[in-house]
Amino acid sequence: TEDVDKPGIMNANLGMYRIQLAGNEYKLNKEVGLHYQLHRGIGVHQSKANKQGKPLKVSVFVGGPPAHPLSAVMPLPEGLSETIFAGALGNRRFRYFYDEEGFCISADADFVITGTVYPHENKPEGPFGDHIGYYSLTHPFPLMKVHKVYHRNDAIWSFTVVGRPPQEDTSFGQLIHEISGPAIPQEINGLHAVHAVDAAGVHPLLFAIGSERYTPYLTLKRPQEILTIANQILGKNQLSLAKYLFIAAQEDNPDLDIHDEVSFLRHIFERFDPTRDLHFHTKTTIDTLDYTGEDLNAGSKVVFAAAGEKKRELWSSLPENMALPRPFDKFKLAMPGVLIVEAPAFVNYEETDLLIRERAEEMAQINFEGIVLIVLCDDAGFTAANVSNFLWVTFTRSNPSHDMYGVVSFTEFKHWGCKGPVIIDARSKPHHAPPLDKDPVIEKRVDALGVKGEALYGII
Repeated sequence: TEDVDKPGIMNANLGMYRIQLAGNEYKLNKEVGLHYQLHRGIGVHQSKANKQGKPLKVSVFVGGPPAHPLSAVMPLPEGLSETIFAGALGNRRFRYFYDEEGFCISADADFVITGTVYPHENKPEGPFGDHIGYYSLTHPFPLMKVHKVYHRNDAIWSFTVVGRPPQEDTSFGQLIHEISGPAIPQEINGLHAVHAVDAAGVHPLLFAIGSERYTPYLTLKRPQEILTIANQILGKNQLSLAKYLFIAAQEDNPDLDIHDEVSFLRHIFERFDPTRDLHFHTKTTIDTLDYTGEDLNAGSKVVFAAAGEKKRELWSSLPENMALPRPFDKFKLAMPGVLIVEAPAFVNYEETDLLIRERAEEMAQINFEGIVLIVLCDDAGFTAANVSNFLWVTFTRSNPSHDMYGVVSFTEFKHWGCKGPVIIDARSKPHHAPPLDKDPVIEKRVDALGVKGEALYGII
């Protein structure tokens, strides 16, 4: 899409979006649905067009050099054209021309669909499976009226498979981290590294390492500068979609590996103080594809901050006499310091609040000195089976403001904390989107295409 105030390809916006070609109320071959998401530039351009009462010209590029789709998903600074980045990445300018109707045509794409989005014209789009591992549901999204479809000779229609990580878009994420990782600390002073955790669906969970530079004269360390860094991270384009941000002080362990999920969380849990180091943002924005919140794009965030010396030794095994009150009597360790507890099916928040408050009083009498986090779930065996399951269930099935509790919790001068372990209710809830389960029959059909002599041989 072109900026209506500054027409021309170098002011254009590229982004990777979902496009519905058929179904719902769309007129076949005449209309398509455009799935914009929060903090994607196409929405900025349509807002300008709507304000001026103008239709927005859109060109959809399918395929082409790998630099094109990669540039489209890169978290570039606002105002930096993805077309320029694609040229730099591919070591060749982005080749384009305009057709007789004024639509931009990529000279290297396999297909180009041109069309027009008119102000306030929407139609239902979805449902489709998505990369978090669930379905995104049906919602009204902008309608594009198709003008023409162009294609190259011997064109290839490119696609990706989405679902619970890891999938094909996991490779995109790894490459984006590799390219943009060194640049992000230049954007935020004091930030050393940030990692969007693929196993948790990318946007729900962020890890970060920052510095505590300003008070070297203090012997008692606590999170200070890393809290300002956390606020900057949660205000930075697509990073702002995160629900959970765990941030550590670099000085406490200069060798801490942000990509080693278990070691990083262990470092946090050994140091953070649940009475002081939990910081919430309520009634704010979350990822368009995340249905744990109160509405589309609406939810909450929490920062777990840790700075200073170790405060505790985490349990790597449970005491033989460990017992929890019913109905929380089926439990397992997922990793040191993290207890997974199977709970009855979720009914509503009122019942949950009452149940946890009552059981938390009993749990206050239990020795939890080596446990920092308790996760309530539907299936303790599945959730605790490996770290990937723990990360996926915990952070894709909870909304911090609604689903976080604590043993001996309190509110003091509007600050919430707890004196015992933090409790996250990661059970499936009625307003959640259904999980995207693999169909074994379809998987076998696709695998058959990869045998020698078939269409996908050498690719899968």
